[in-house]
Amino acid sequence: MHGSWGRRLVARPRGLSVSEEKAVISDIRIGTILMQDRPLMYGRLRLQTDAYSQSWSVIRAVNGFSLDRKVRAAGWNSFFMAGTITASALGSIKESSVRSALRQIFSKIRGDHFNCLEVTGIVERHFLGVPYVTVSAHSRHIQQSHLLEHPRAWQVGQGLAEGARA
Repeated sequence: MHGSWGRRLVARPRGLSVSEEKAVISDIRIGTILMQDRPLMYGRLRLQTDAYSQSWSVIRAVNGFSLDRKVRAAGWNSFFMAGTITASALGSIKESSVRSALRQIFSKIRGDHFNCLEVTGIVERHFLGVPYVTVSAHSRHIQQSHLLEHPRAWQVGQGLAEGARA
């Protein structure tokens, strides 16, 4: 790439136009909370977001504790799911490697139907001299009801109830 010495080239996320690319957040760190694009929920909870990928946005200036406070103040509820989700990508800690690992996490949680994700770890390691990044995250879910009304939770509850009957 002649003439680009010293410049960092960043690939535009799939599905975003050139003008939307300017709003994309590339500074993901531990504590960052991403939310599936839900404009009505953003408005009701007064959340400010920046586009991150085709269907996920970064909630601005919020960590897990302040998000919980904001959600409760609006009369809604926030749930933190205990299971850790991890994914790895080749490369050192840089935006493209973290984005690649997060894309894998998004595909892993697609069937869970939770609407938020909190990044809880970003670690660079080496294997045979090759750097790779591992991103860890936990699902979160925001809803109005104080009971987790979620297909996955319902399935787990059904399994526990059937196990208790046996």
